[in-house]
Amino acid sequence: MNEVVDAIDRPVRLAQPPERVVSLVPSETASVADLLGVERLVGRTDYCVEPVNLVETIPSVGGTKRFDVGAVMALQPDLVLANKEENSRPLVQALIAAGLTVHVSFPCTVDESLAYLQSLAILLGVDPEHSESVNACRRAVLRAHRVSQAEAVPVFVPIWKDPWMTFDGRTYASDILALCGAHNVFASRARRYPLAADLGKMGPRSEPEVDERDTRYPRIRLEELVERGARAVLLPDEPYAFGTDDVAAFAELNASPPLRVELVDGKDLFWYGTRMAGAIEGLSHRIEQLRSVCFGVSPNN
Repeated sequence: MNEVVDAIDRPVRLAQPPERVVSLVPSETASVADLLGVERLVGRTDYCVEPVNLVETIPSVGGTKRFDVGAVMALQPDLVLANKEENSRPLVQALIAAGLTVHVSFPCTVDESLAYLQSLAILLGVDPEHSESVNACRRAVLRAHRVSQAEAVPVFVPIWKDPWMTFDGRTYASDILALCGAHNVFASRARRYPLAADLGKMGPRSEPEVDERDTRYPRIRLEELVERGARAVLLPDEPYAFGTDDVAAFAELNASPPLRVELVDGKDLFWYGTRMAGAIEGLSHRIEQLRSVCFGVSPNN
């Protein structure tokens, strides 16, 4: 019997390793493939795009927010992988109510991603202590912790525009940035309601009025980047596909010194799981280069 507790405090039990897995989360689809191969994946979402040239053969059940419950059930999975944030709560609850074995994840830090990966390995029947994918992530985290604590590079990472939106310090993306040597300048800036309050045009609603809304993703004015001391902007290609056309908006801020703006792979910031090992290595190198440009410090110092 393999048993773990998921992110909504439910025991998830499997009498034997699953033969049929449906993943509703892109990063988890990639993690299953890394841990076990794609052979046991019988369902995915439209946004599950890795591993390239392999995942395309797996039937899709729709989007992450609007997947087809009936299509998932028709695949007769032994295990369904879902995420508290990425998937629609009523649809996930419908799968649970139908009697399917569902594991719900919600890692918001690098350490929680490691814990999730260990739970996933256990459910899949993979020994996490002897898994190269799991151990590669552990080694990457340890290496990053051992690097001398140089001055953190203050960065801004948008996830949307019109209005501009980012994330605070209670997110996985903010934590992996911190591990790799960057400081999210909006780490302490919770989302305010309504939008006018987020944009500084009126006072925010009180906590009872906000209720249980997720406040981790503030809408911001670009001028706040200068006010908060940002030195660099990292433009990811997901969840919004920022590109070279978006660079000009930051030049118009007339920041002194000018903001350094670079395009980055959004998967390195937002995909927890087995991808974390390569992400930490890549982000650490990128941020070390930014430190050299922003502070005039040699990458070798």
